[in-house]
Amino acid sequence: MAYPNRNRPSTDHETSAPIPRTAAPRTRPRTALLAGALATALTAALVHAPQAVAAPAPLNPPTCETDPEAPPKHQMRAEWIAGVLNIDWPSRQGLTPAEQQAELTDLYDGAVDNGLNAVFVQVRPTADAFWPSPYEPWSEWLTGEQGGDPGYDPLEFAVEQAHERNLEFHAWYNPYRVAMHEDVDALVEDHPARQNPDWVFEYGGKLYYDPGVPEAREFVIEAMMHSVENYDIDGVHFDDYFYPYPVSGATIPDQDTFAEHGTGFDDVEDWRRNNVDLMVEGMSDAINAVKPQVKFGISPFGIWRNSSTDPNGSDTNGSQSYDNQFADSRKWVLEGWLDYINPQVYWEIGLPVADYSVLVPWWEEVAAGTDTHLYIGQAAYKAGNAGAWEDPNELSSHLDFNRDHPGVQGDVYFSATSLRTNAKEAMDIVVENHYSSPALVPVKEDLGGTVPAPPRVGVNGAGALEITPGPGEAPAYYAVYGFDGRPARGQAPCGIEDPRTMLGTVRAGDDGSATFAVPESGDTTYYVTAVHRLHHESRASKPQYLP
Repeated sequence: MAYPNRNRPSTDHETSAPIPRTAAPRTRPRTALLAGALATALTAALVHAPQAVAAPAPLNPPTCETDPEAPPKHQMRAEWIAGVLNIDWPSRQGLTPAEQQAELTDLYDGAVDNGLNAVFVQVRPTADAFWPSPYEPWSEWLTGEQGGDPGYDPLEFAVEQAHERNLEFHAWYNPYRVAMHEDVDALVEDHPARQNPDWVFEYGGKLYYDPGVPEAREFVIEAMMHSVENYDIDGVHFDDYFYPYPVSGATIPDQDTFAEHGTGFDDVEDWRRNNVDLMVEGMSDAINAVKPQVKFGISPFGIWRNSSTDPNGSDTNGSQSYDNQFADSRKWVLEGWLDYINPQVYWEIGLPVADYSVLVPWWEEVAAGTDTHLYIGQAAYKAGNAGAWEDPNELSSHLDFNRDHPGVQGDVYFSATSLRTNAKEAMDIVVENHYSSPALVPVKEDLGGTVPAPPRVGVNGAGALEITPGPGEAPAYYAVYGFDGRPARGQAPCGIEDPRTMLGTVRAGDDGSATFAVPESGDTTYYVTAVHRLHHESRASKPQYLP
């Protein structure tokens, strides 16, 4: 992940701009009222997947036309919340549990205010843990002391609070980084890296697990999987760090590892790429075996390879993750190991060395025909920088461009703090131009899941909607839609497929019920749909009219 002091890429990663089929897909058993005039012009396709349970007969939809101006109803809208170096959360070491919790819920509330529907929260920044792990110590970024108990379970709290706001929660891990310093003896005595020094190398002033050591690879997968198995997370997320970014004048010290484990490889770089592939595929398989409904995604550096190096590459001239981090991200998509790819396209439209308008279509083509969703990593941390980023419209222009590329199914912003500081004006424009209506997280059909029965809707004494589940499996949440005037008799409304009719979503409680406070306006008809954990949406409920 790029951090605020990194300005990537150009042809030199450490200097100015960022340095720069057919394959078996991964298969797994796996808020504003719309005026009446618009409500007669929009689509009424109310089912995303086959009904899995018996449900009341649906209302008969009229013939509707799709509004070509309607925004996407399913769209990933997320932000990264970084823990390393206390970039986002916690903002500093040693906060009390109450202070840490207040900070995180404040970030979550900001995400909701910005129209986001997911958070990618860093829970293993440096071979440590934001949960009580039996494999690795408590993170120093929590208390200031590696191994120091923060007094509560931050991961449990983070997941619960995200779901309470109906934000999808992706746990973000750094697989190989051990420490932001080079002193093994400074790690806590029982740290696995200190107990197994042959698993570790020092490079560029930092410590890393050596991806070429099979035991180290297996260990990091096992350590991360502990949280997957024990917490109600929605996704597993890696950023762009595999082998470390190149440091001028330094050589990765893995020649002895290559000599011991490199049988079958003549080239150390091919061997390194294979090591990373083994970890990515291994993590994919481990998730699939335990919780196939949990999505697995990676956010690689935005350039795989340049076309001048490889005819399959992009028309760019920057640093290449295939060669520098030994990350064959294109292969991971084509092999079906990932549920989503989220390249960090951290450059402006028109930048010659790495043009946003060149890279997004390139990634769209890579993902086309696969089951891998494509989300774009957006450099909110650059907003306000000299040049193109001085224009607060730059981020919104990226989303304008994406609308013309239907293979792009959403965006993720680095990072949460930037969206409320240097990028606040830019994000306000994004919200106004693109996020003024809610969106549901995209459905990944190959993960399985069922379509819930339509819910039942009533009104309580306070005038709020009381929602209870229909028969069968209870949904994860509900989506509420509002239309002016009385309902058409015996008909479902046009427009439920248009998110501009959606007032918002509300998480279902343990019993499957929910309460939704409607806006203070009269002569409105409300419809509610039930939504599965994997975002399959039911048909509409019977109408609830409030005069």
